[in-house]
Amino acid sequence: MGIVKIDDELHEQVRRASTVMCRSINAQTEFWIKIGMLAEANPALSFTDIIKIQLDAADAGMAGRTEAA
Repeated sequence: MGIVKIDDELHEQVRRASTVMCRSINAQTEFWIKIGMLAEANPALSFTDIIKIQLDAADAGMAGRTEAA
């Protein structure tokens, strides 16, 4: 584990997003880093595709669910 220096404005954006997403600032930052890394490695995939693949890999049992379910 280490300390990462980020711009104050980016930190504020993370703080705001973390509040909306009910995550800690660190968890929100980790989420954005992970999704960003996966997006760079898989440029043909959409955000939705990346999330679905991650849910399937975690066996979260949410694949194919809709809001009506």
